[in-house]
Parts: sequence; C-alpha cells; structure tokens
Amino acid sequence: MSAPVSVEEQADGGTAGSARHRLGWATRALLPAFLGILLFSVLAVVPLPFAIMKPGPVRDTLGEYRGEPLIQVDGHPTYPTDGALELTTVSVFGGPGGDVFALDVLLAWLRPEESVLPEDEVFPPDVTEQDIEQRNAEEMVSSQENATAAAMHELGIPVPTTLTVAGFSPGSDAEEVLAEGDVVLAVDGQEVPDLPQLRDRMQQVDPGDPVTVRVERDGAPVEVEVTTTSGPEGETLLGVLIDPRYEFPFDVSIQIEDIGGPSAGLMFALGIVDKLTPGAMTGGERIAGTGTIDSSGRVGPIGGIRQKLVGAASSGATHFLAPAGNCDEVVGAVPEGLQVVRVETLGEARDAVEAIADGADADLPTCR
Repeated sequence: MSAPVSVEEQADGGTAGSARHRLGWATRALLPAFLGILLFSVLAVVPLPFAIMKPGPVRDTLGEYRGEPLIQVDGHPTYPTDGALELTTVSVFGGPGGDVFALDVLLAWLRPEESVLPEDEVFPPDVTEQDIEQRNAEEMVSSQENATAAAMHELGIPVPTTLTVAGFSPGSDAEEVLAEGDVVLAVDGQEVPDLPQLRDRMQQVDPGDPVTVRVERDGAPVEVEVTTTSGPEGETLLGVLIDPRYEFPFDVSIQIEDIGGPSAGLMFALGIVDKLTPGAMTGGERIAGTGTIDSSGRVGPIGGIRQKLVGAASSGATHFLAPAGNCDEVVGAVPEGLQVVRVETLGEARDAVEAIADGADADLPTCR
C-alpha cells in the first residue's frame, strides 16, 4: 500500500517540475547562441594556409609623403604640377609571420573587393618574413632606378649605363662562353651603351643566329660568339640576365617607406616626367595606375589588379592606367565611374595622361 502524500509534498513537487520545465526551454533557447559563440571562437583561432588580398594605400607621386615631396629632383630644373598621378597598392595578409584564420577567410569570401588565394601561390616556399621584407625592399629600389632611367630615356636625357652579366637563362649557350661580372660593350661590332639599345640590337637578328659579343672581363676586352635564343613572344634573346648600373646625370630620390615590390614603377616614371617638363601633364585630373617598368619604358603586369582598381576608385581617381598584360583580370572588375586605359609602354602612358588632360580620352585603348 502506498504511503500518503501530504499537500505540502505535492505542492513542492509541482513547483520543482515547473522549474525544470522552464529550465529545459531556456536551455533549448540559449543552445543555438552558445553554439554560435563556440563556432565563432573556433573560427577566430584556427589558422588556414591562405593569403587574403585587400585594397591597400594609394599614394600621389606628385604629392607629399610624411611632409616631404614623394619625388625630389636635385641638379635639374623642375616645374609645378597639378592633379594627381597615384600609385595603387595591395595589402596582403597571411604568409610567414602573419596567420590568416578561418573567420578571416569566410569574411573575405563575402567581400567582392577581397581575394582569397592559397598561401603557396602568393609566397615562395621556405621563406621567412625577413626574406619577404628584404625582397620587397630590393624590388622597390630596383623599381625606382628603372623608373628614373625610363623617365630620362623618355625625355631624351642620356643615362650612361653599365650592363653587367648577373646570370643566365636556363640552357643558354651564353653560359658556356660568358661569365657573371662580364660587362657587355657591343654586339656584332655595334656598341650597346644601355639596355634599350641592347634589346634593339638583338632584334636585328633571328633567334638561333650567332652573334659576336664584346665584353670587358677583369679590365680587358674579350670577344666571344654566342648563339641567341627565343623569348616567350618570339623575340631574340642573348640568354643572359643583365644587371644595369646607371650613372644618372642628376639626382632623383623617391621618399616612400611603407610600400615594397616593383609595381609602382610606371607611376614613379610618370611622376618624374611630369616634374621635369613644363606644364601640368594631368591638366588637374586625378589619374591612378600600376605596372612594373624597365629602363626602356616597357610596362609589365602585376598582381592584385582588382584590389588596385577598387583602391583607385575609392581615392576619387577618374582614370586608371593598367598594364596590357593584366587586361584579362580587369574585364568585369572595373568600379563604376572609373575608366581603364590599357598601356604597354611609358610613352603610351604619357600620351594617355596628356589626352585625358585635353579631354580627348574617349578613344583611348581599354581592356575588352
């Protein structure tokens, strides 16, 4: 026979049951929030082997950097400028010394102005953070030197250059007869005082033809025969890597410290040309761009073009000078209000800037 249950016991039991019922509902209601916080916490601390590219700073090569003119010229007349010639950059997150977490990757995927790439596509294997910083600094110095040489060549200012052999193309015949440190003086009896003239001279022979190269080795002239090779676009190459060393007739210095790499070369060169020529080349317009440049004025492709387009539009630029080699990435990624002009040389870029200043930009070549 069961024991009697008092009223107090029934009341207490009912109260406990109701509390447990309410606690169960509260737990079920809070569980999604708890799981969300837990998931968020995990995503925020789990590193992934990706790199994220975002629009970086924009710098006006005609303006100032930390209170000083970004481009300074000493020993040659300069002229007032107007408008802006802006170099664009990309901020890269990840790689050695900079983890990217799962949450960062998820958010970047949701932002059209950002790109997520496998880390090994952006950073070479087995490099340290210090290696990357040193490489970027070296490329920036080389970019500034090439930009200065290209600008002077564009303006017809002679730049004595020493063409020093710094390496060889894989499988090149030149490696058998030339040595690192040789200074190239002439090809088939024709002097080549600078890199543009060496390239022009090489195009006067067909790939595979032999040429006689005169070099200076250990202070003495030496002549050797080199079988030329073919480049990726069918051009004739000597098969050597040249380290050009310039003797500039006056000083050009570029004050910038927080940007590395070679992609500002084109805009550096345009800024130098503008400062060395009478009249404001831009006509007061705000023009942005990017591209590597060599001493002959050839413009090369760069990375992060989509982020640079966004950065240019955000800065208020109306036109963007893009390397022809990046056109496939430009199509479909141009922000509203920004006109892209395709360029392959410093001369073309200069003509484009002057056309924009004159309001004659409607027929300028673009990426299609």
